[in-house]
Amino acid sequence: MVENTNSDITRVLFCGPHFPASHNYTREYLQNYPFVQVDDVPLDDVSDVIANYHICVVKNRRLDSEVIGRATRMKLIMQFGVGLEASCAEMAIYLMLGLLRKQKEMEVVVKQKRLGEPTGETLLGKTVYIMGFGNIGIDLAKHLRPFGVKILATKRTWPMDSRGSSLKVMALMVWLIRRVVQKEADIVVPCLLLNSETVSLIFFLTISIYGSLLVNIARGGLLDYDAVASYLESGHLGGLGIDVAWTEPFNPDDPILKFQNILITPRVAGMTEYSYRTMAQLHIRL
Repeated sequence: MVENTNSDITRVLFCGPHFPASHNYTREYLQNYPFVQVDDVPLDDVSDVIANYHICVVKNRRLDSEVIGRATRMKLIMQFGVGLEASCAEMAIYLMLGLLRKQKEMEVVVKQKRLGEPTGETLLGKTVYIMGFGNIGIDLAKHLRPFGVKILATKRTWPMDSRGSSLKVMALMVWLIRRVVQKEADIVVPCLLLNSETVSLIFFLTISIYGSLLVNIARGGLLDYDAVASYLESGHLGGLGIDVAWTEPFNPDDPILKFQNILITPRVAGMTEYSYRTMAQLHIRL
C-alpha cells in the first residue's frame, strides 16, 4: 500500500489477521493528521512492504528475524494493547456473573417461554482466587470490591509495601496455596503470563473446591485441554468462562461445547472502544 511518498509522512503498518477495529479506529482518529498514514495489509504481503514503514503494530502475528531484517526504516515495533486492564477485569466479572446466573440455561428457558428458572447464584459472599497479581489482577480486585467477595491472590514476588490493606487481599506463600485455596476458592481467575513454567498449568483446577468456577482472560495455553474436559465431565469444575482458548479462532465444533456450564467469548476482553482510541492516540505521541 504506501501510495503517499512524502518523506515527512510517518507510515504505520498493522499486521496480523482479525481484530479489524484496531486499524480502523486508528485510521479514524488520525484522519486530521495528514502526516500519519495507517495501512493494514494481508499477511502474505507484510514481508514485501515492511521496508516502507516506520511503525509496525503487531496484532496476533509473530515477526521473525528475516521479516524484521527487511524493516530498514523501522523505528518501532509494538504490540497492540494499551488501557486493557480495566476492560479485561470487566470481562472476567462478566464471565463470572454469566456462569453464576447460568446464562446458557436462561437462553433455553426464554426460548421455551418459561419463567422463574434457572436458580442462579450471587457473586456476593464468594471467594475469588486471583492467580497472578499484576496490573490486570490488581484491577480485577478493585472491580470486585463492590460485589462483597473475599479475594485471595498470589504472585511470584510480593514486596512488603505493595500488599495494600485497602484491597483486603490475602497474600499467600506458595506452600500455603493448596492448604488455603483448596478449602476456600469458589472462583479461580489466572492472570498469568504464558511461559515454560505456566503452560498447561492445571494445578489451579486441582486446588479448587468441588464445583468451583474457572475464568481465564489471560492466555489459552495456561489450561490443559484434556484436564479441563475431564473436570467438566466429572463435575469437579462447576463452570468454565474463557476469552482465550487452546486454539484460536476457537473451533465451533469442539466437543467441549456440549457442556451447558461453559461461556466462550472471541478474545474481546481488551477490545473496547476505550482501548482502541487510547492506542490510536498513542501514535500521535510517538
